[in-house]
Amino acid sequence: MSKFLLTALLLGFVSFFVARADDDALNKPLDLKFTAVDGKNVDLAQYRGKVVLIDFWATWCPGCVQLVPDVVATYKKYHDQGFEVLGVSLDQDKNAMLDFTKQNGMVWPQYFDGQGWDNAISSGFGVQEIPAMLLIGKDGKVVMPDGSGSLAHQVEKQMVKPATR
Repeated sequence: MSKFLLTALLLGFVSFFVARADDDALNKPLDLKFTAVDGKNVDLAQYRGKVVLIDFWATWCPGCVQLVPDVVATYKKYHDQGFEVLGVSLDQDKNAMLDFTKQNGMVWPQYFDGQGWDNAISSGFGVQEIPAMLLIGKDGKVVMPDGSGSLAHQVEKQMVKPATR
């Protein structure tokens, strides 16, 4: 997948998110809590000090499937340095989603409620098309990508920034 397309996905969704949020919300860490398909509770606040990618995706989405190798490669490269991925699946077939994540090495927490486009998290963020991604800095706030380079480049830039409180 083109590095520019991946960055465009980050920029486009972040721009949409920023346009929907009020100024006060942009200055606060993002709030996200869910129970992953493995039964573990996920709270974005527990990831402070790490760079986190929230990936809105589905197995039936060709663009999402095309991005998986880049996301997996970035995860493998930076996970030990503090990079995490949280998946939000818009699938309606849990077994298809579980099989896909297993076959493709997507070992990070996945949210699944089987509601497709009516998914509680994606609806709450105003996601209207996928793939969509949010990059969260070490301080828990949404990061505006600079428009250049790959996902790995954007993550690496955030990894070297100190977390602000």
